[in-house]
Amino acid sequence: MESKKTPLYKQLWAVKSTLILISVPLIFLPIPVIFSSPAGRCAYAILIMAFYWMTEVIPMAVTALLPVVIMPWLGIMSTKDISQNYLKDANMLFFGGLMVAVAVEKWNLHKRIALRVLMLVGSKPRWLMFGFMATTAFLSMWISNTATTAMMVPISHAVLTELGNHRRKTKADAKRNANAYDNGAFSGDKESNGCVDDHHQTTPSQTMTTHFSGNEVKTTVEREIHGPFSCTTTDLSPDSHPVTKNSADAVEGPDKEDEWFEAVGKGMRLSIAYAANIGGTATLTGTGPNLVLKGQLDLIYGPETGINFSSWFVFAFPNMLISLLLAWFWLMLIYLGPREILNFCRRRGNTEEEDSAADVIHREYEKLGRMSFAEAAVLGHFVILALLWLTRDPEIVPGWGTLLTPRNYVTDACVAITISVLLFMVPSKWPNYLCFRRNAADDQPSPAPPLLDWPTIHKQIPWNVMLLLGGGFALADACKVSGLSAIIGDLFVNFKSFPKWILVLILSTLTATFTEVTSNVATATIFLPILAELAKSLHVNPLYLMLPVTISASFAFMLPVATPPNAIVFAYGNMKILDMIKAGIVMNAFCLLVLQLAINTWGFSYFGLGEFPVWAMELSDRSNQTTAAAAFNSSSL
Repeated sequence: MESKKTPLYKQLWAVKSTLILISVPLIFLPIPVIFSSPAGRCAYAILIMAFYWMTEVIPMAVTALLPVVIMPWLGIMSTKDISQNYLKDANMLFFGGLMVAVAVEKWNLHKRIALRVLMLVGSKPRWLMFGFMATTAFLSMWISNTATTAMMVPISHAVLTELGNHRRKTKADAKRNANAYDNGAFSGDKESNGCVDDHHQTTPSQTMTTHFSGNEVKTTVEREIHGPFSCTTTDLSPDSHPVTKNSADAVEGPDKEDEWFEAVGKGMRLSIAYAANIGGTATLTGTGPNLVLKGQLDLIYGPETGINFSSWFVFAFPNMLISLLLAWFWLMLIYLGPREILNFCRRRGNTEEEDSAADVIHREYEKLGRMSFAEAAVLGHFVILALLWLTRDPEIVPGWGTLLTPRNYVTDACVAITISVLLFMVPSKWPNYLCFRRNAADDQPSPAPPLLDWPTIHKQIPWNVMLLLGGGFALADACKVSGLSAIIGDLFVNFKSFPKWILVLILSTLTATFTEVTSNVATATIFLPILAELAKSLHVNPLYLMLPVTISASFAFMLPVATPPNAIVFAYGNMKILDMIKAGIVMNAFCLLVLQLAINTWGFSYFGLGEFPVWAMELSDRSNQTTAAAAFNSSSL
C-alpha cells in the first residue's frame, strides 16, 4: 500500500528556518548592489540581522555576533573597531549588577524578602495579590525578571493549593451536614427532623455559612411548616435565588465559587508576570532595553546625556508605581470581581481559608530559619550598592561623584564591579580563627568560602544577553560610521508637522506592539538608533523620543512568547492565550498612557526636554558654537 505524500506546504514549513536563513540574504542582495556605498552595505547587514532576530532562525546571541562577520567583509568597519562595542561601560554595568543579583539568589535572600512582605500584607485575596505584585516588582528592579518570576510563581502555587484543599474540605463537610439533615427530615420522627405539628410554628432557620477567600457564600436550609410532618428544604445560592431541591445536591452541584477560585488563580499568576515586566523598568539595570538605551546614548552622544542610575530612577520609579497600582486594580476587577474593589476599605476578620493561606506563607518563612551571616553580608553589599548608585550623580544636587577628579572616571559600572569583586573576597561565614574565634566553637580553624564563586557566576549569568547588547552597540556604531544614520535622519523630515506628543505616543505604541513577538532587547536595539536620527531631524531632545520607547519595549503583557515571565506563568497551567490577551491589551493601554503622562510632566521638567541639548549636536556644530562663544567673550573684554 502506497504511503501518503506529505503536502508541499508541510514540507516547506518543516524546513522554514533553513529557508529563512538562506532566502533573507538573497532577497536583500540587490540593496548593496544598487547602493554600493558604505551606507547601502550597512543597511543590508541591518536588514539581515533584524529578520534573524525577529524569526530566531539561529540563536539571538549568534545573530548579535554577525557585525563581527559582515562589517569587515563588506568594508564598513575593521574587526578591531567593531569588536570594541561588545564590552562597553553599559555591558560592564549589566555584568556587575547581575553578579550582585546572583549573590542574592545564591543565598535565598530574595525569597526571605518575598515571604516577609507577604506576611506583612495579609492573606485576603486582594492583599495577597498586592503582596505578590509589590514583592515581584521590587525584586525585578534588581535581579532578573525571569528569576524573580520563577521564584514567586511556586510560592503563589503553594498558597493557592492550600486554599483549594481547604475549600474542598469545607465543601465535603457541607455535603455531610446537608445529607445528615435530609436523612433526618424524611425519617418520620418529629423530634429528629425538627418539624412541628399542625400548630404552624416555625423554628429558627438553620444557616450553614462557608467562607472562601473574601467571598461569603451562605447555604441556608429553612424549614417551613405546611402541615403535619411536612418539611421543604430551600437552598439559597450565592446569588440569593431560592432553589427548591435537595440540599445535598445543592452543595454537590456546580457553583460559581469554582469559577471564582479558578479566576483567582489566573489573576495571581498574571499579577506576578505583569509586576516583573513593570518592575524592571524602574532601574537602569532592571531590564535589557534600559541598558541598550544607556549604551546607545554613550556611543552616539558621549557621557554627558545625564542618564545614570539615579536620574533614571527619578523618572522611571514613579511611572512604575502608578502602572503597578493600575495593574493591581485592573486584575482585581476582572479576576476577583467588582465586590473586592467596592469593599476595599471594609474591615473584617480573616476566614479559615485566609488563615490557612497565611499559615502556608509562615511555614515557608520558618523553613528559612534565622538570617545567616552570608545573607546579612549580601544584604549589606546590596544596600551599599543601591546607595552608591543613587547618590553618585543625582542631577538635582551634587553627588559624591562630583568630588572626584576627573569627574567621569568613576561610573555606575565601576561601582557595580567594585561591589561584585568584594563579594568574591568576603567570607560566607563568621571567621573562626585568631581573634575572631569564639570560645564555644568546636570546629577546627579554616577559611570560609566566599559569598560568591566563579562556577556560580558561570552558570547563572545570561551571557547571551551580554552578546545581544554588544551586537546592538556594534550596529549603532556601524550606522554612524557608514553614514546610514544621516540618511535615515533625512527621511524623517516629513514628521516635523506632527505634534511631538502624538509622535511619542505612536512610537511607543508601535514598540509595545512589536515587542509582543520579538525580544525586548532586540526591539530596543533596532529602534533606538533610528530614533536618535529622528530626534536630530526634528530638532528635539533625543531623550524625549528614546526614553518612552525604551520603557515601552518592556510592556509585553499579551502573549506568552513576549517575555520569559509571561512564558513561565503560561506554562504553569490553567492559563489560555485568550486570558492573557484579554487582560494584557488593557494593561498595554494603561501603561502607555501613564508613560505619556510621565514623559510630558515630571520627565519633561527633570531632563529639560523642551530644548535641544548641546550634547545632541554634531561635533562640528559644538566646536563652531564653542568658537563663537570664545570670540564673543574676547570681543566683550
